[in-house]
Amino acid sequence: MVGNDLNGHPLDLAVGIPSYNEADNIGFVVEQVAQGLKKYYPHLNTAIINADNSSEDGTKDAFLRAESGSIPKVYLSTPRGVQGKGHNFHNLFDYLSQYQPGIVIVVDADLRSIRPSWPRTLAEPIANGFEFVAPIYSRNEYDGTITNHLCYPLLYALLGKKIRQPIAGDFAFSTRLMEHWRTRRWGRNVRQYGVDIFMTTEALLGDFRVAQVVLGSKVHKPSAPKLGKMFSQVVDTLFASLLKSKNRWNKDFHEPDTPPVYGRTQSLAAPQEMSIDYKRLKRQAVREFPSRESLILQILPPETGEKVHAMFRVHRFRLSSLLWVSIVYDFLCSYDQAVDRAEKLRVIEALKPLYLARVVSFIRETLELDYEECENKILRQAKLFRSHRNILIENMALERRVTPGPTTAHRPAVC
Repeated sequence: MVGNDLNGHPLDLAVGIPSYNEADNIGFVVEQVAQGLKKYYPHLNTAIINADNSSEDGTKDAFLRAESGSIPKVYLSTPRGVQGKGHNFHNLFDYLSQYQPGIVIVVDADLRSIRPSWPRTLAEPIANGFEFVAPIYSRNEYDGTITNHLCYPLLYALLGKKIRQPIAGDFAFSTRLMEHWRTRRWGRNVRQYGVDIFMTTEALLGDFRVAQVVLGSKVHKPSAPKLGKMFSQVVDTLFASLLKSKNRWNKDFHEPDTPPVYGRTQSLAAPQEMSIDYKRLKRQAVREFPSRESLILQILPPETGEKVHAMFRVHRFRLSSLLWVSIVYDFLCSYDQAVDRAEKLRVIEALKPLYLARVVSFIRETLELDYEECENKILRQAKLFRSHRNILIENMALERRVTPGPTTAHRPAVC
């Protein structure tokens, strides 16, 4: 621990900034946060805490040099070589547990759109009795594809919660919820990229009061669809969390619940411009399919498997929203029935080329559409997940499983 240690002084509001190699931008984030805290909360004991992963680019020095006036800054870090966003949060929670601040805000270290108003916007619902606050921003339709095509629609469909950004990096929470998170089991993937969906699902399943806030446009380092560890870690954590709540899926939600929205509800600013390497995504999908084809064709029912096989054979992806819903539910079923962790992880890895094929298909579908039209398509897809959830529930009740084997022959659906 480095910086102005709080030395046991009271702490009312804390702002955490998790980071790894963010020296080029973290100073700007600190300065914007500090201006907001001084303007809106001069009467509170506040602090800014950097939870880092032993960055090697000077993040620590950039954080400590950043102007914050009288607001103390504290630098925390994992040991050298220990990386993962979840490790950063674990460190942050352990540190804050000594102080029990009433409000905790977290913002990403790479934000370019953060303004001094953000701390107030994120803190206000917590001050009014909510315990978890998720953001709403205008975000490029090709940024956050795991959110758009998996996290958002599955929470919408199975938990009946319309939370548009369930794995965003800018949010707020109460100390009571933080202590709840600390008591949960943190698996390997939760200590990595799985931590964001872990925190959101735990807040929902624990029946904590949830709100959303409008933050405008999110501008940060552009992120293409994640092709590596992030996909596996997030989806594994998401599937595991959802399956813990199977007994809740049968509840008759007349309409998914939209948590209260604070802040501006008028039209959002234009989203961040970004380019996406469509051909690279397509090549990646094609490259990853052959080694997973056998398991994919075991998991999917014959008709779906034939469609997928034909797409990959000619490298032309037309994977519709409806077909994607069917595929995700078949894979969720297979994950549920897997006999051990190794088999569950193979199921997740087998889903990856199909996810890439869905992203490529979505890009093709939306090239001529504007941001609002793309948002409507994402919402319609979530509604398809919702309207077909009874098929998943009924199939899971059959409790049939196919153990992955070497054959590439089509087999019935696993559930």
